[in-house]
Amino acid sequence: MSALRALTSRREAALLVLLIVAAVVASIANPRFASVENLLEIFRLVAETGLIAVGMTAIIVTAGIDLSVGSALALCSVLLGKFWHDAGLPLGEAASLAILAGGVLGAFNGLLITRLGLPPLIVTLATMALFRGLALGLSHAEPVHGFPESFTDLGQGYFSVGPLAIPVQLPIFVVVVVLGGIYVSRSVWGRWLYAIGRNEVAAGLAGVPVGTLKLAAYTATGLLTGLAAVIFVARVSTAKADAGTGLELDVITACVLGGVSIFGGEGSVWGATIGLFLVAVTRRGMDLARVPTAHQSIILGLLLIAAVAAHSLWSRRMAARLLRRAGQDAPAVE
Repeated sequence: MSALRALTSRREAALLVLLIVAAVVASIANPRFASVENLLEIFRLVAETGLIAVGMTAIIVTAGIDLSVGSALALCSVLLGKFWHDAGLPLGEAASLAILAGGVLGAFNGLLITRLGLPPLIVTLATMALFRGLALGLSHAEPVHGFPESFTDLGQGYFSVGPLAIPVQLPIFVVVVVLGGIYVSRSVWGRWLYAIGRNEVAAGLAGVPVGTLKLAAYTATGLLTGLAAVIFVARVSTAKADAGTGLELDVITACVLGGVSIFGGEGSVWGATIGLFLVAVTRRGMDLARVPTAHQSIILGLLLIAAVAAHSLWSRRMAARLLRRAGQDAPAVE
């Protein structure tokens, strides 16, 4: 286990170096990038994606996937608007119900996967369409506006720490990342998630509650998606059915760039967070350098391909090294 932690820390250290290099290049291309205001703005813009990436990491570690998070965010956003605008509930209650609704959507995915044995890719591809359709049907494609400033401050406001203006959602993001990172990487349940991702059948035979843990991972991701929806609505001051379009790709990209293996059993919340900021820094740097949007998509696509290829090569080399070491340690047969 100590050797595995050492390997993981080295991989995340390499990602951190890559992130620093990307930030330096962006600063050279446009000195405005290095300003404190710009760096804090990056934190504000990645909060929603980062919250969902924490839950997605746990899902992918189990060799699962959730393609419905963007549509779930849209449905939770619409429900927030409906609870507040149409039902007349206080915003605090409406926001809480929207977060709980996200948990229900995640649990729905988890139940289909764990109880019916359906493939996560097929289930979440279907619920991606289902949740988006429900969002469009409930809202009649009409957005809800007019949220009070006391609520929009959650997505647009800042608080002062000395000379710094810190985005309000930053502490929420940090707390979720720290708790999620400790749960996935340090707790007994987190170790079981890795066991499920490496060999689900063997984990079940060893007494790991496979179904319960997978259901919990999808439910937690749904709750985090609901929380992200609340922050999103507060940031844009609008609850609309087209929210979160393409969000699932951003979340999965952050996880994969951060070393979370799509085959399961590898990765961490810490790595996914670095991957998240690597994407954000690259995009922000290209925006400031006025790189056309089409070119940005090409660059990010190539970056993702390179990350997957590098991870595959790294995994093969580590496996070969462990096999050679095992052969050297094996006792000679007389």
